[in-house]
Amino acid sequence: MTETTKTHVDAYTIDGDLLKVIINGEGQYSIWPAKKETPAGWKETGFSGSKTECSEYVDREWTDMRPLSLQVAMQGAKH
Repeated sequence: MTETTKTHVDAYTIDGDLLKVIINGEGQYSIWPAKKETPAGWKETGFSGSKTECSEYVDREWTDMRPLSLQVAMQGAKH
């Protein structure tokens, strides 16, 4: 008798699929399946690739995790 392993397939995390990097108005990044429509409130950055490549891109680009509105508010408070 053979053992069968059940694998949950999640459309958002399948390795090997083409993914794209998207960004919202607060400067927050997300990785999204290239085949899926970009959700409202988000826009494409123009970068796409594997999950690893997209993660590396986000790590390079998203250096300040604070939302843009908080960054602006904190800069105003310093003056």
